[in-house]
Amino acid sequence: IDENLIIQKISSLDMNIFSKKGDKIYNITSPNSLYDKVKLELNLEKTTISIFDGKVIKHIIKSDSSKLRDNNEVLELTGNVELRTLNKESDLLYGDYLFWNIKDTKYELIGNVRFENKNIKLNSNRALLDSSNIIEFFNPVKYIIKDENNENKYEINSENAYYNLNTESVSFKSKDK
Repeated sequence: IDENLIIQKISSLDMNIFSKKGDKIYNITSPNSLYDKVKLELNLEKTTISIFDGKVIKHIIKSDSSKLRDNNEVLELTGNVELRTLNKESDLLYGDYLFWNIKDTKYELIGNVRFENKNIKLNSNRALLDSSNIIEFFNPVKYIIKDENNENKYEINSENAYYNLNTESVSFKSKDK
């Protein structure tokens, strides 16, 4: 790193972010990144983020690029965003863009949002995942049940849908019947 430059290049970044109590919140890695000393933001390529719940990794997020700003409290990921939950079936949530305000522990995915696991597929343009482990999918939502051969068994369209990661259940909400 050249300290006299406004933009600093960092190769092979591996950074841990901790809470004020000393608990690890997340780890972020990138093969290439740029730090803007004026804007105080970090621009990363091929980002991999491991999010911790205590000492256990709860989610892994990957993207083509990302931006860490606002004193390491806001993370924006763009391009082929993949959020993987580390449960027994490894649920996958995809999107074009992910916004994460670290203080709120809410993840917002926008654009071509798709959730998949061994049983279902949910498609939407926007989804929210919060600390309650419920993913809220916004209008319009397409819900597909898979059969034992991983083929589409049947399909439901709805205004909104909610998937509970803990109970592996889905519910629908609509203003109309």
